[in-house]
Amino acid sequence: MKKNILLNGVIPSESQGLRFDVALAQLFNEYSRSQLQIWIKEKKVKVDGQLLRPKDKVNGGEQVNIEAELEVAGEWIAQPIALDIVYSDDALIIINKPAGLVVHPGAGNQDHTLINALLYHYPDLALLPRAGIVHRIDKDTTGLMVVARTLTARTHLVEQLQARSISREYRALVYGDMLSGGTIQTYFGRDPQHRTKMAVLERGEKEAITHYRILQRWAGFTYLSVKLETGRTHQIRVHMAHLGYPLVGDVIYGGRLRSIKKNSPELNDTLKQFKRQALHAYQLVLEHPITHETMTWTVPVPEDMQRLLDLLIKN
Repeated sequence: MKKNILLNGVIPSESQGLRFDVALAQLFNEYSRSQLQIWIKEKKVKVDGQLLRPKDKVNGGEQVNIEAELEVAGEWIAQPIALDIVYSDDALIIINKPAGLVVHPGAGNQDHTLINALLYHYPDLALLPRAGIVHRIDKDTTGLMVVARTLTARTHLVEQLQARSISREYRALVYGDMLSGGTIQTYFGRDPQHRTKMAVLERGEKEAITHYRILQRWAGFTYLSVKLETGRTHQIRVHMAHLGYPLVGDVIYGGRLRSIKKNSPELNDTLKQFKRQALHAYQLVLEHPITHETMTWTVPVPEDMQRLLDLLIKN
């Protein structure tokens, strides 16, 4: 559902000489600069009755009028789906997402998603774009996500993501004997051969940066701490597979199940039954959008992934 947005204001004199989009973001700071740029390009923003480009300079004193539309969550239904709420206050919610829960309704997943659950527990989120969600994790990845409860909080969180100041640390179990940690930095985008998959590209506009370090190693397996500097779709899964160390259980990027002769029968049976990528969003660090306090949350790996780790230790 789309919500009509009508905004009026005067660019202050202290904004003289700034780019138009920068001055606009300061004037209407409850909206992200990227959203305002979209409205400028869609010719929804008038300055003294005229259209400006984002890069045009302002003098101060101009009258700004915005008549636009904003996609909100009202078209989705609330559903009584249980959520593991790690933390909540008036500005944000921290969720420990389980495996199997899709974040956002889409083709093939019109309901029973995280958004449907959020609208049940927090009905006011229907007034926000994407019900306050500012980033996603894959359906079968578990762990921490942040959801904004106000438009101002959402704008601040989106800006932190864009500035790469939100720290997201994952736990990942991969196939192979990795010798050392490191950083992988590539171009990233849709796989030219398989459009439903993502891939490392030789050239492109989108950059992807992943940092990883070894936590523990066993014959044929490595347990990693992974930090995202960028947040591309399937980034960790694609980068690890590109390095030759695909995630355990990743049927899209990991190839066929690897049964290692030295494994115990119990470990091999558990690997066969592990039907998702062994990836968990373990830690989240961000600046609170209202108090500006640095806040940190951690959640342990879920039971199915912990069982794999325990069997590797025993193996």
